[in-house]
Amino acid sequence: MKKVIATTKAPGAIGPYSQAIEANGMLFISGQLPINPATGEMPEGVTAQTEQSMKNLEAILNEAGCTFANVVKSVCYLADMSYFGEMNAVYGKYFTGDYPARAAFAVKELPKKALVEIEMIAAK
Repeated sequence: MKKVIATTKAPGAIGPYSQAIEANGMLFISGQLPINPATGEMPEGVTAQTEQSMKNLEAILNEAGCTFANVVKSVCYLADMSYFGEMNAVYGKYFTGDYPARAAFAVKELPKKALVEIEMIAAK
């Protein structure tokens, strides 16, 4: 059985998908672009964009009754690998030990010309 997780504290889906799905004690969060849900705008620069993506992920985690401590896997998509250090510095601030498994790689292009997009899986 699956349950759709949705919150107005993160940007709505821009296609035929859900912000997150909870199934069998696991939470699967769709990739979060750095869109401010209140304004619909993206900040400039990879540091600010990573911060916004993480805030969006946090809102979805909280809606499902989770925190970053529940995250077991994440995938970070970057418009260019030169952004890795800046993204990693922001990303790391949200975890305290027992870091989740993670992959990070560059893609040709992200939706809306974003510099970063992050998805996560959490265990309840």
